[in-house]
Amino acid sequence: MRPLEFGWYLPTHGDTTAYGVMEAQVAGSPELCDRVVQAAEAAGFEYLLIPVGSVCWEAWITGAFMAARSSRIKPLIAARPGYINPVLLAKMISTFDQMSGGRICVNLIAGQNESEVEGEGVRYGKEERYALMEEEVSILKALWTTRGTVHFQGKFHTLSGAHIRPRPLQQPFPKFYLGGGSREAWEMSAKHSDVHLFWGDLPERIAANIAEIREMARAHGRENEIGFGMRLQVICREDEKDAWEAADVLVRNATERQKQEMKTLYNNSAANRRVQQLAREHGDLLLPHLWTGITKVRPGAGIAVVGNPQQCADTFQQFIDAGCHSFCLSGYLHDEEAERFGRLIRPILAETNRGRLAA
Repeated sequence: MRPLEFGWYLPTHGDTTAYGVMEAQVAGSPELCDRVVQAAEAAGFEYLLIPVGSVCWEAWITGAFMAARSSRIKPLIAARPGYINPVLLAKMISTFDQMSGGRICVNLIAGQNESEVEGEGVRYGKEERYALMEEEVSILKALWTTRGTVHFQGKFHTLSGAHIRPRPLQQPFPKFYLGGGSREAWEMSAKHSDVHLFWGDLPERIAANIAEIREMARAHGRENEIGFGMRLQVICREDEKDAWEAADVLVRNATERQKQEMKTLYNNSAANRRVQQLAREHGDLLLPHLWTGITKVRPGAGIAVVGNPQQCADTFQQFIDAGCHSFCLSGYLHDEEAERFGRLIRPILAETNRGRLAA
């Protein structure tokens, strides 16, 4: 069985305890990043998801600074098709890997928001972006592993004798993560990902999806190489009623504009559509402690584990039992929730899963 691993989210765009309440907002800043990274590392998180998007700080620069200002946690940074020349990106990643002592992993993102992607000058549709991503990841891996020069002829890229230095410190190369619910995302993960991350869903559905993607990976001889995980929020308090109060405060003042944007700006994303579908079909609760409320105000990971430490641990355990080993988490405020996870939930999971997680 794979060791369990946990990642935390770095909110470069800012933080809050109450959407729609100006006084509750915390602006993005180097100080906020430092607080979150220090809390996440102290809580035992292995990797750090650094977001991309128009409201976020640039992820590669942020990740390099945060790696230099920490000692163990690995930045997980996006490789987005069409944004960076793949030869330059290969050199960036391998240089980062060497300079950080092997502390980088790569997040494959095709893009959730079509208007944002188009606004930033990427003129490919979603299906084309996945085809472009496949070419670019193939180029990255070839540049990192080929002895001699690389020649490549594709639909989007042509290389004639490319080579890079340095090679990655992690061998054969850093881990790839991908979160997505479309068929294209699954096919990409089956061929290239080390970890496929699902957004919140029912554990039995996750188990079925794992079986299907693993079977797809078999076509590439990777059925035993690919792993699976969840991208979730967490709201944990020592008393359950305090957790539910924090959850309610988080979304109760969200504006109608915020709620409408969740329904319109991200509807080309299969994973976002699935999250919204779950909220419509099940209401606020998928399980007694799996809450859909954040889907009203946040794209992507809007499903949260809510409760006291034992209730939260038991809910995570259902996904572990379904076949997940990696959990990419976030919670508000991000430095405070990281500390609570490390102090209250992680020890329970370590005890339940002896040998798979250090206490």
